[in-house]
Amino acid sequence: MKRLSWLAPLPLLAGCKPVVLAPSGDVAARQAELLVQSTLLMLIIIVPVMALTVWFAWRYRATNKRASYDPDWDHSTKLELVIWAIPLMIIICLGALTWVGTHLLDPYRPLDRISAEKPVEQAPLQVQVVAMDWKWLFIYPEQGVASVNQLAVPVDRPVEFTLTSTSVMNAFYIPAMAGMIYAMPGMQTTLHGVFNAPGEYQGLASHYSGHGFSGMRFKAVALDGAGFEDWVAQAADSGRTLDRARYLELEKPSENVAPMAFASVDPQLFQRVVNMCVEEGRMCMAEMMAYDAQGGLGLPGIANIAALTDPDIRGAARPVLGLPPFQVSGICSVEELEQMLASAGTTEPAAPRDLSPIRGRGLDAPQGIFGRQPVPGQLTQSVPQDGADQNL
Repeated sequence: MKRLSWLAPLPLLAGCKPVVLAPSGDVAARQAELLVQSTLLMLIIIVPVMALTVWFAWRYRATNKRASYDPDWDHSTKLELVIWAIPLMIIICLGALTWVGTHLLDPYRPLDRISAEKPVEQAPLQVQVVAMDWKWLFIYPEQGVASVNQLAVPVDRPVEFTLTSTSVMNAFYIPAMAGMIYAMPGMQTTLHGVFNAPGEYQGLASHYSGHGFSGMRFKAVALDGAGFEDWVAQAADSGRTLDRARYLELEKPSENVAPMAFASVDPQLFQRVVNMCVEEGRMCMAEMMAYDAQGGLGLPGIANIAALTDPDIRGAARPVLGLPPFQVSGICSVEELEQMLASAGTTEPAAPRDLSPIRGRGLDAPQGIFGRQPVPGQLTQSVPQDGADQNL
């Protein structure tokens, strides 16, 4: 009995389910097929090598006097052909299989079918996902509701997830539905998937993200059409409102959060999360980049960080490029600049600066993309050099 004691833990594995190899969604099923096919191709060379290793060890053991002994043998063309040709063919097959599967199962690619027997007949359900510390927020823009740590979707309808994160990179994964996709702060990723069978499935964060990572799990519920409408109605009856102030409270780190629903959601909330401007008075990244694209703010525009009054709100200090947090409160006009210089005791404002591209002295401006003329009303400045004006 003592020899069989190591078998005691085996009953604990009875509840395990190979979800990756037995999924409930078409995308995950095709990924499982790719995994199985790749494994079988590799076994073509792995199994013979392992078997030959045992056979050679037994065949040429020291006690076997009948085995041939040829210490001067060093080359066999036929053996070299077998050793190199078979693995090369397997690598070519694996490469072709992986290339096709990678493009066919691209998470950004809209689904081309519901299952092997069903084509796509409905527009995908839009679900916006925010990875928090340490919980998941799901926003349904079409239905106007939201939920925390619970995802409900209809069966046999494509789902388009749009994902982002609040603080650190995380990974969104529903093994029974589709592959894994990363969610990153200040960025937006996309994942397409579908459930082909009703049920309750496990969703999780598959990338370590801190102390509460182990509890960052949620239930993904696949419902029929009527069941999904009932779920939306229940969420709408919850009475909670997810506005910007409530979101900032929800964003604070918390562990093992029970599922909750919100009856209404700020329609701009997700885009503000992506642009890191949920807080009042903070400039959105899209606005920063628009200014930078026009050459307006430069480095101040890159590092514009609003100082928050509540130090407990995550992201209170988000320095960029090592600069301390600060906020650009305004951009002065030409008239305001003159007033500022006058108040500082300077009567003559700075000469306008020519923003046209640099060119050699005495040469004509080149034509084409660099031959742009100054925009009317654009600020220009002439810088003296060697007694003459040189345009910069």
